[in-house]
Amino acid sequence: MCNEEESLEIFFGRLLPVLQGTGETFEIVCVNDGSRDTTLDLLIAAREQEPRIRVLNLSRNFGKEAALTCSIDYAVGAAVIPIDADLQDPPELITEMIHLWRQGFDVVLAQRTDRSTDDFLKRTTAEWFYRLHNSISDETIPANVGDFRLMDRRVVEALKSLPERRRFMKGLFAWVGFRQAVIPYRRCARQAGTSKFSGWRLWNFALEGITSFSTVPLRVWTYLGLMFALLAFVYAVFIMGRVVLLGKDTPGYASLITVILFLGGIQLVGLGVLGEYLGRIYSESKGRPVYIVRDHYDHES
Repeated sequence: MCNEEESLEIFFGRLLPVLQGTGETFEIVCVNDGSRDTTLDLLIAAREQEPRIRVLNLSRNFGKEAALTCSIDYAVGAAVIPIDADLQDPPELITEMIHLWRQGFDVVLAQRTDRSTDDFLKRTTAEWFYRLHNSISDETIPANVGDFRLMDRRVVEALKSLPERRRFMKGLFAWVGFRQAVIPYRRCARQAGTSKFSGWRLWNFALEGITSFSTVPLRVWTYLGLMFALLAFVYAVFIMGRVVLLGKDTPGYASLITVILFLGGIQLVGLGVLGEYLGRIYSESKGRPVYIVRDHYDHES
């Protein structure tokens, strides 16, 4: 949760009756990801009313993937269900998730069949991302499936065993596998507050996903280099033949500088792609923790 003071009362008002209605023993692990409003105070107050709420306060804003990792690390249940506080993912699906889990499924995915509450640009770019990622990656991410899902304890332990620190959770969820079931649902509008994901953050998130699970962007530049080398060779043969057979010189400063600038741009893009992967290696080599928990407010505190 990050700056979700407007959502918390509505969120708990819908979530708690659903969990109580399942007849299962449960806990609610809330991660405060560096909120600057009264989110933490409201979470502490909610815990005083409902002791099954556990609150983990991070030392700063580490981002959604780190906060999600934290919640999975600290959850102790036989099954774990990540959910955002904005209620775009309806808590009422949890009952059906548990039913399928009891039937033997290790993972129960909630798949959005209707995203009309998202704007056109977000829907379109999301569709492009899933197509691109799945076409170049060995792991297929189910389209229109977010973090809202049920995971058996075996799945959670598998996720916790993965050592990487730059984490793209959708890809990690897909990578670990296990037996899966899918529940279709219509995504609702945000109940309160505003989204924390800007267009720029979504773009960086997409880059993170692609570079985390595919080396195709690196391999592409090998083929591009071979293609341009072949074109240059063919053009050189054409120029020599034109001079030898027709006796014509080949003036053309404008065309020459255009080609040089174009190839220079291609090279810089290639260096940028290489830099993305080097940056990931650099981040992983430092070995810093994914998150730091400043305060605990739970049954152990």
